[in-house]
Amino acid sequence: MVVENLEEIIKKQFGNTIKETNFPALGELYKGKVRDNYMKEDIRIIIATDRISSFDRVITTIPFKGQMLNQISAFWFEKTKNIAKNHLIDVPDPNVSIVQQCETIPVEMIVRAYITGTMWRNYQKEIPTSGILPPKGLQKNQKFDEIILTPSTKAASGHDIYLPKEQIIKENMVSKKIYEEMEEAATKLFLFGQDYCKKHGLILVDTKYEFGRYNDELIVIDEIHTQDSSRFWISDTYDEKFEKGEKPDILDKEIFRGWLMETYPDIFPNISQEQEIPPIADDIRIEVAKRYMRSYEKITGQEFKPEVSNVFQRIQENLKKAKYL
Repeated sequence: MVVENLEEIIKKQFGNTIKETNFPALGELYKGKVRDNYMKEDIRIIIATDRISSFDRVITTIPFKGQMLNQISAFWFEKTKNIAKNHLIDVPDPNVSIVQQCETIPVEMIVRAYITGTMWRNYQKEIPTSGILPPKGLQKNQKFDEIILTPSTKAASGHDIYLPKEQIIKENMVSKKIYEEMEEAATKLFLFGQDYCKKHGLILVDTKYEFGRYNDELIVIDEIHTQDSSRFWISDTYDEKFEKGEKPDILDKEIFRGWLMETYPDIFPNISQEQEIPPIADDIRIEVAKRYMRSYEKITGQEFKPEVSNVFQRIQENLKKAKYL
């Protein structure tokens, strides 16, 4: 990517970011933290907005983020469709995916190769994550001997609740058969993602998979291996940084979480649903956009060409062209 004027382009796009959409003709609207979902008969039209969430709150928007997330997901869905079926049908616009409507499974599979994030915070307090407490003596950002699955479900407020596999099955959140299918699919997808990323100079640190059922078959839904659902580190510098006790070079939204906690330690990570979001500096919004672009390019092998444009208008035109509007 040519970095000349990149920051200027990102800043100019601030006024064109997609915070929300309103297309009643597309169907019934369900708003996720980042995606606007329109349900119509047996399809779901997902528009990836530029919203960025952290600590279960939507914080601000990041220029070009929705486009990159949607295109990265489409890239991985194509790469992994022979490992596990997924819901993707069509991508009529860089921000839009047409997917198969299905029965959503209320359990997420989080796969971890390194101890960091929530699991590290729990580990310091000797609190198990999904019933798992790694052995003593680990350092932050250390690699596990084997990958670990920490399933979770959502509370009414949107927070993740980490539950042991046995409890999930015992409480019949999913059947043992379906859970084991999810476990197998998540493991295969993660191992593929790890191997692919390694060849492209990245470490796939951890990720989240969501699943649904369609025609009595398990399918991957939502997103896969994006900068929102996964952690990515630069592999070339990891060993040296780890030995020195330094943070890895990050190419996902973890840098944004870190900025929030450092800038507003009295608010994050324990912000409530009622608290007002504090001001977010332009510099961190630009930096997050640049890191998303860098990971996009390393993963896809394609240059990301940001253009200052009216994203909402382009989405509308492309949806009309594809006869969804």
